[in-house]
Amino acid sequence: MTRLVVCGAVLGLLMAAAPVSALAGPAGNDCLAASPPGCYTPQQFRTAYDIQPLLDRGIDGRGKTVTVIVYAAGPVTSPPQVTDIRQDLATFDGLFHLSPAHISVVTTLADASSPWTASLEEVIDTEIVHAVAPGARLRVVLMPSTPQDTPANAVAGMLAALPLAIRDTDVVSFSGAVGEHFFSPAQVADMERILREAAARHVTVVAASGDSGAASDVYRWGVTPVKEVSLPASDPFVLSVGGTALTVGSQSGSYVGETAWNQVVRGGSFASGGGFSGIFARPAYQVGVPGTEATRGVPDVSGDASTGLALVRDAGGGTYELLSAGGTSAATPLWGGLMADADQLAGHDLGSVNPALYRIARDPRYGRAFHDVTTGNNTVVINGITYTGYQAGPGWDPVTGLGSPDAAVLVPILVGRS
Repeated sequence: MTRLVVCGAVLGLLMAAAPVSALAGPAGNDCLAASPPGCYTPQQFRTAYDIQPLLDRGIDGRGKTVTVIVYAAGPVTSPPQVTDIRQDLATFDGLFHLSPAHISVVTTLADASSPWTASLEEVIDTEIVHAVAPGARLRVVLMPSTPQDTPANAVAGMLAALPLAIRDTDVVSFSGAVGEHFFSPAQVADMERILREAAARHVTVVAASGDSGAASDVYRWGVTPVKEVSLPASDPFVLSVGGTALTVGSQSGSYVGETAWNQVVRGGSFASGGGFSGIFARPAYQVGVPGTEATRGVPDVSGDASTGLALVRDAGGGTYELLSAGGTSAATPLWGGLMADADQLAGHDLGSVNPALYRIARDPRYGRAFHDVTTGNNTVVINGITYTGYQAGPGWDPVTGLGSPDAAVLVPILVGRS
């Protein structure tokens, strides 16, 4: 599920020391041991989205930095278990035969006494980016755990930190979402200015569309959601990412199919965030796109938010657990890693990629570059209230956007179109 993550600064940089040794073996949760498996290995994930041919060519994000932005682990972190991100990544790499991760952590805003202590959100973001772009440097920006306690604090924290997050990076992967109505007109203008600056710096900002379907994400705020889309995903300068449920071949990992992510849970449901902005007019790149309306449509693209990549976390006692990544928090770093791969292939940073992606949607190669997700919807039930959403269909739709990537086809076309 999406957890709000708010950006940090470029000060107080800490570099990882030599990788810590891998943990001894699995204990407790093991999503790969379930029948059927409850997660995918990085190799299956790379095969399904056709990422492996890029990696085989040496297109792995090397020379690029992906900044992931998360709350520091704290008393409101859910679940409360925290781990050492260096240990988790080293075990992840050893278990799945990946190259060592290069990671740095920025603690200035969080003032973290233990900079390597990680929540589950940090594990999701870093391990998925690393699986997709193993040559890219990982940069983690920590925010204090407390600003997520109210929507006003969350919005203020986001706006204070965003200008810092777009510096000294090539890509920002932002797995957070706050409903548009929580922002004042002045705050919307501030965000627009910041994201224009990111585009001017040729930084690609990727953000989750949210996990509450056609409604606001409400976290622990005790407020009633409304039917709307969320910021920063709805800003036209952001590549917004929705969620799908991916099915792959059990042995080969070959792509079988996808539907819109919509998951029933006790007391309600989660689904791919999507709909139409109440703030931003339809951007030029969406003009003429079937299914769009007079305002900005969300999301732009999508990725697996259901079964998910296998994540490694320290379980204590020299053992680890394997957990499934889920929600648009998992789909977003997939695209963050792909943008680093694309930047490397281009030989320069692509920055705002939305115009190029929508040009591809009009290209005869669209059906090869994207998996067009045409089934499912994002209607959700929250606190007993049904929020009627939208239906996935051919081409762009306000549930899964243009679809999920066939990376080996999409990335070269994107580079050529940018």
